[in-house]
Amino acid sequence: MKYKITHRLIGYFSAVLLLFSLITGILFGIQFTWHTARIHEGELREQAVSMAGTISLFRQRQSQGGGKGYGAYLRFVNDTAKGEVWLVDENARTIELDTGNYSLSYSKLPEGTETLIRRIFQGEVASNKAFSPLLDQSSITVGAPVLDGEGNVIAALLLHSPVNGILDAKLQSVFMLIACILLALVLSFALSVLLAHHFITPLKDIGLAVGQVMAGNYSARVQVDQNDEIGALASNINNLFARLADIEQERKKLDKIQKDFMSNVSHELRTPLTVIKGSLEVLEQGLVTDPQQMEEYFHQMLSDAAHLERLVNDLLELSRLQNSSFQISKTTLNLTDILTESVRSMQMVADKKQVKICFDNEVGLALFQGDYGRLRQMFTTVLDNAVKFSPAGAVVTVALSFQDGQYLVTVADRGSGIPPEDIPYIFNRFYKDHSTQNRTGSGLGLPIAKQIADRHGISISCASNCRDSTVFSFLLTQKEGPESPKLG
Repeated sequence: MKYKITHRLIGYFSAVLLLFSLITGILFGIQFTWHTARIHEGELREQAVSMAGTISLFRQRQSQGGGKGYGAYLRFVNDTAKGEVWLVDENARTIELDTGNYSLSYSKLPEGTETLIRRIFQGEVASNKAFSPLLDQSSITVGAPVLDGEGNVIAALLLHSPVNGILDAKLQSVFMLIACILLALVLSFALSVLLAHHFITPLKDIGLAVGQVMAGNYSARVQVDQNDEIGALASNINNLFARLADIEQERKKLDKIQKDFMSNVSHELRTPLTVIKGSLEVLEQGLVTDPQQMEEYFHQMLSDAAHLERLVNDLLELSRLQNSSFQISKTTLNLTDILTESVRSMQMVADKKQVKICFDNEVGLALFQGDYGRLRQMFTTVLDNAVKFSPAGAVVTVALSFQDGQYLVTVADRGSGIPPEDIPYIFNRFYKDHSTQNRTGSGLGLPIAKQIADRHGISISCASNCRDSTVFSFLLTQKEGPESPKLG
């Protein structure tokens, strides 16, 4: 796999740096040239004004008969000046230059010279670059007026200074700028590589971890610890992996439950079907002719058919309750009425076993939002188990109380109890006790009761000492409103 982020970072950094360097170089070159030329021109102006003033002084002394040394000064000025010195009159004729005199006409001078000389003879200190072609090199010309004793301009001093030094300095600055750009490019390359490594390495780790999870290794984690956006991304991905691991574990558990469910359903259906089929084969073949025996066969088949019907109905009921789209109708009802009816309906079954059911109501009116038939089914199922596992002469107690803003319903029996290791599984499908008291059970009663409780937001739990008592508890939140439970 080719990782292109490094190349992109290097390209972006280099392009931005080059663009910035070019713009900076151009602006710097313009500013440097302008600033250096201005400084150089200012120095030339000061020098030209000083030289013109000295020449004016010598000329005044010469006119008074004491101008010795004037010629020597002109030679000294020409030798020590920063360029070539001309002393011209108003007609652009050289008055004195070094050791000889020679004249120049306007026709030989470059354009703009006449204007420069005119400004100087008007008393200004002026400058231009018009003499550059005449001098065969780029130069700056600064002119200053030479005055007589009365302040009249009698000549113009022109100081020509080549700008080769400025150009050389500008060229050196360009070379220095290029060297700095190359060094910056090297540094930008190194910085790009470091930044790319800082970003790509954790991304590669994330990619490897994602690949492991896609391959089924849900324990894989991203080993990135950074206090930035990539670190936050790695943390979120690890949280996602953890949730995926939980989902996968839950899926495996559901698969196991489904397999166990199918196995249990097959077993529960196969047993009575086998008995019914065997009985029918015996009757069909005429192997039993005694009326009493035939009646026993019919009774057994009817009992097994009833068991199959109850099992199928329970499976359908559990399936409906587990379906989230299945709606139950809730109304405001009185828990006391439901418990009273459940106790009354189970009392006939309890009387056959000589078991007494006691209902202890500490609340009276207990308003609750729920489905009357489903709640009656839930309490009846638990009460039926309590009666089923209670010995003759025992007492099953149903109690309704109010605690901490919730109704508490308990169903307690004095039966054989439930082993502690079995309590976590009593609400699982097809889990049942295989004792003689429960030979007709389907193992779906308590799971159905649990589903009804969950649909109503009821907390159901079981406690047993594994010897002689079992208590099922239901916590129900009272209906919101102005009504309050009536104690009595």
